[in-house]
Amino acid sequence: MQHTFIEILRRALDEELARDPAVHLLGEDVAAGGAFGVTRGLAQKHGITRVRNTPISEAAITGLATGAALCGLKPVLEIMFIDFATLSMDCLVNQTAKYRYMSGGQLVVPLVVRTQAGAAGGAAAQHSQSLEAWFIHVPGLIVVAPSTPAEAYGLLKSAIRLGEPVLFIEHKRLYTMKEELPEDAELPAIGSARIAKSGTDVTLIAYSAMVQSALDAAHKLAEAGISAEVIDLRTLLPLDMPTIAASVSKTHRAVVAHEAVRNGGVGAEIAARIGAELFDELDAPVLRVGCSFAPIPFAPELERALLPGSADIVRAVRETMGLDGAREQRR
Repeated sequence: MQHTFIEILRRALDEELARDPAVHLLGEDVAAGGAFGVTRGLAQKHGITRVRNTPISEAAITGLATGAALCGLKPVLEIMFIDFATLSMDCLVNQTAKYRYMSGGQLVVPLVVRTQAGAAGGAAAQHSQSLEAWFIHVPGLIVVAPSTPAEAYGLLKSAIRLGEPVLFIEHKRLYTMKEELPEDAELPAIGSARIAKSGTDVTLIAYSAMVQSALDAAHKLAEAGISAEVIDLRTLLPLDMPTIAASVSKTHRAVVAHEAVRNGGVGAEIAARIGAELFDELDAPVLRVGCSFAPIPFAPELERALLPGSADIVRAVRETMGLDGAREQRR
């Protein structure tokens, strides 16, 4: 039986609450289900002392969760939209991520921040951003971005059990995606990418919702006789460079795709590292696909025109393979 991304997240949280009494959920309206219904019914099942509503203050929620984690609990807090993580960054960046280092390993912060990112149809400039690149700049944080319901299930459970501060980014556009969850579903290791599709001619590197665009692009490229390998990063920090290196050493070409703006994005870091560490393996420059440098528009038509998709990835692949006209089309 297939389940939505939301239902599978709820199952993961339900199972972790039942497995470990130290796990607590907190955030705005989480006892009522949260902004997207992920936590619906969990307060009734596990009690309002373990699934707790908080005031509308992201700074307070993050501070409360950090203190609880330092005292031995394993809080999973929800920051409603990654756009509002800006209000929790002082604690998250300057305190939560630093405690293990500043205490010489005596203090740990086993905390997971669930938040929603990406554009999903008319949510406009303040509720549609992809800000993950800000957080991969912070030593002490782990950043996870699942691409499917089954991946989200395993990665969320792994994140809760990790014992470190984790930013768990859920793309809103994936919430209605359905998938069957095997009984023996894998719990992926944090920091381990996966090969979503094997190929020999070019490596497509993506995460979150853009993995689906990369797979769609790989299907279209196959019809043109081009074999694309698709890497689902799963974890942005730490980055699984060995998996990337093995793929690029095989295909000798790479395209990195994400929904966030290209400027200063995760793709820039990956392209730089491939260029520095794998230069002799490359037959062409690493290309990046991302959003144009503009706020996300409210109008759905403008949003669709701005966001990158599989067609942009196909054009980038054609360019990196030196096919005529591809550079002009991509620009």
